[in-house]
Amino acid sequence: MRRPAVAGSFYPASKESLEAMLREFTTPIKDESVIACVSPHAGYMYSGRTAGKVHSLLPDVETYVILGPNHTGVGLPVAVSRDKWVTPLGEVEIDQEFIDAMPKIVVAVDETAHRYEHSLEVQVPFLQYLHRDFKIVPICLGLQDQETAREVAEEIIEAEKKTGKKIVVVASSDMHHYLPDDECRRLDEIVIKAILSMDVEKYYKTIYDLQASVCGYGCIAVAMYYANHHNAKAELVDYSTSGDVADKSSVVGYAGIVFRK
Repeated sequence: MRRPAVAGSFYPASKESLEAMLREFTTPIKDESVIACVSPHAGYMYSGRTAGKVHSLLPDVETYVILGPNHTGVGLPVAVSRDKWVTPLGEVEIDQEFIDAMPKIVVAVDETAHRYEHSLEVQVPFLQYLHRDFKIVPICLGLQDQETAREVAEEIIEAEKKTGKKIVVVASSDMHHYLPDDECRRLDEIVIKAILSMDVEKYYKTIYDLQASVCGYGCIAVAMYYANHHNAKAELVDYSTSGDVADKSSVVGYAGIVFRK
């Protein structure tokens, strides 16, 4: 059982308080054309409104493949979890069949990478609040280079083909970190334009040229590769910074993006 690491800090630990917050942040308008997304993973008081606007658009599917960066440095470089996950809203099953269908050339089963990692966990209550009868495939990326992102996307696509399951890929990432609000917005706009171009090469060049502090840049690239495979287009749903609710002198940016088929 993978137990919550950040309940009570990133989001409320009580079921009632968590549901009240999610109710405030979401307006379900489920869009069947959405096959992937980028959603932020900060504390809900900072990024919850942007995350909620993205999650409100996600359709009901069998399986949500969640990709998050490894902030802790613990565990294998590309780690998938097989343990059942639990949050204050209850338990979530892992799609074992989907994981079995992945070639596991670069992806390996490892629970230690997930134990204290918040980036995937904070997406799960949104899914629980808005959907029923689903499973998840949580993948934690310690490596986020372009080749790794492409290989992870290929494993997801292969498992999708083998199982015939309808999935949505959720890339968990914040944007630039700890900059003045206006500078963060300026740099994030450049990165967002690169994502919306759907050109992964251009996107990585932008990340490296800017030395961008986008923590889940490889997770975003996986979503782009997956979306390109399905001829999807990207759309910015919402953008905010922590400066909208806190001090503007040092902020983190949050982009909500969906990929529509």
